Amino acid sequence: MDAPELFEWSDLSGGADAFQRFSPPVRLGVFGDPVEHSRSPVFHNAALKACGIPVAYTRLHVDATHFPEALRALPAAGFLGANVTIPHKAAALAGVDEVDDYARASGSVNTVVVDGQRLIGFNTDGPGLSRAIREEFLVDLKDLRVVLLGAGGGAGRAIAVQCAMEACERLVLVNRSVEKAQALAAELAPRFRSEKPAGPVERLVAIPHDESALARELEHADLVINATALGMKRSDPPALPARLISPSLLVYDTVYSGGATRLLEDAAAAGARTANGLSMLLHQGALSFEIWFNRPAPLEVMRQALFSTP
Repeated sequence: MDAPELFEWSDLSGGADAFQRFSPPVRLGVFGDPVEHSRSPVFHNAALKACGIPVAYTRLHVDATHFPEALRALPAAGFLGANVTIPHKAAALAGVDEVDDYARASGSVNTVVVDGQRLIGFNTDGPGLSRAIREEFLVDLKDLRVVLLGAGGGAGRAIAVQCAMEACERLVLVNRSVEKAQALAAELAPRFRSEKPAGPVERLVAIPHDESALARELEHADLVINATALGMKRSDPPALPARLISPSLLVYDTVYSGGATRLLEDAAAAGARTANGLSMLLHQGALSFEIWFNRPAPLEVMRQALFSTP
């Protein structure tokens, strides 16, 4: 019997019977609220089948109130691990028993491994973004001057930490609450210290999300990354004014639902090279697979499954 595509908190609270009676048994999933839109099951189940691993991956709809308890229920439910998406990533960091250095620095967990009764947390968002940038634009993050929109949010922080860990050429943290961006800049500053002579602009800057500040910084940028939610709805205001986008920019939008976002449409019209967040989703998922099973992920199988799904 095939497993349903969505489970609720009440299923998790019932223990292993709710998940292990299917063929193959459900032993992996993604927590979220909402989570019905998640494409993760599509490519993870394709990867599991291709590798001959008799396990199914599903969606787990759990609200914030029940998430801590649901997370701790994974061992009793027979799970090997799980992914975590909005709005639970910060709560997952607090709810696991152990985290790796990158997850701790990023302030969130998106991948959980069940080790007996213990839960170990990882974050593959930043490394996944790094792989996606290399794939989409044929250049490494470390060689780019980056403007990051939405640096105060969970995804933005994870990406900022990755940029810092790779010592990118320059990082501009942009956030509507500039205080959050400034606090993050203070944390990341040690990674941007260099004995090389200072250039015409500072390597690490925090600015408010307004047009005049962006105009100044985009003159010294190669890559714009949108880590805000702007663009998920067609009625959203632009993440970046179209008149500020030059043909020389690379533009990556972490939003991937609903077709091309306004940012990507404006960037393409300006002649800039663009990509959306599907490649980041693919690579962060592949990294999760590698963490769970300690083997290379079947990336091309996952890619075909993801990109052939409407």
